[in-house]
Amino acid sequence: MRTPAQNAELALLLEVCGTPKPGNVDRHRDLEDLRFEHFLAGAVGAQDGLRMAGHGGAVGAAFERAVSGMAAQRGGNTQFGALLLLVPLVRAAREDLSQPVVEGVVEETTVADAAAFYRAFDHVDVFVDDPPDDLEALDVRRGADAIPTLEERGVTLYDVMDGSVPGDDVAREWIRGFERSFRAAESIATGEGPLPGRAAETFLELLAERPDTLVVKRHGETVAKEVTERAADLRDRAAFETDREAIEEFANELVDRGVNPGTTADVTAAGLFIALERDVVEL
Repeated sequence: MRTPAQNAELALLLEVCGTPKPGNVDRHRDLEDLRFEHFLAGAVGAQDGLRMAGHGGAVGAAFERAVSGMAAQRGGNTQFGALLLLVPLVRAAREDLSQPVVEGVVEETTVADAAAFYRAFDHVDVFVDDPPDDLEALDVRRGADAIPTLEERGVTLYDVMDGSVPGDDVAREWIRGFERSFRAAESIATGEGPLPGRAAETFLELLAERPDTLVVKRHGETVAKEVTERAADLRDRAAFETDREAIEEFANELVDRGVNPGTTADVTAAGLFIALERDVVEL
């Protein structure tokens, strides 16, 4: 029987194996400096941090350890956002993998958890927006240098996530009970065929549901809305497998344009973990 940490690592591996996932690395697509094998190495490297969470370790420390291990490959940031979702989910799975329990896990995070979260930015480059002028001292890109301000203001990790909504859908999951992650798990559980294919289909459903916040940050709301509308059209026109050629074309186009709906991939990975941990998919 797999542990929650092992299921989390497996979820990361299954997520990157899913194809086609428009704009994302998968087993058929690489980006210029970020390849499929980097994601495999990142998932394996994150295992120590995921194991910490599974043993009841603090969310912030477990996350920092997971990110540090993930970053020990040459591609850079592969699964930062996914790990920010998976670590509290793994922590909750010690008791019960339900929305109320994971809500309690994130709401009980501390200033020390926030400090560890900021230190995680010292391990890997993560694309983030510029903060408002009054929050410049808490810019996550300052990494550990921001910790004295965190401690002075008593900012917890939950506070950090709350302040990042609505511009970041990973933070939105923290604040809204991981609602999309649990719905993604239901989609994966009720799908048909191999799990990587179900993950890719769920990815398209999520992308069709709302604009990806990483695309918004990098390319603006107009491009993000266009991507979501294209995904919705493909989702509605035909079943995933019967219209696969059109989805493949869309995936290749986004890669060529450098448009990467990475936040959608993060939520897909969280959904895979929930489905695996609840044993609602056969493997």
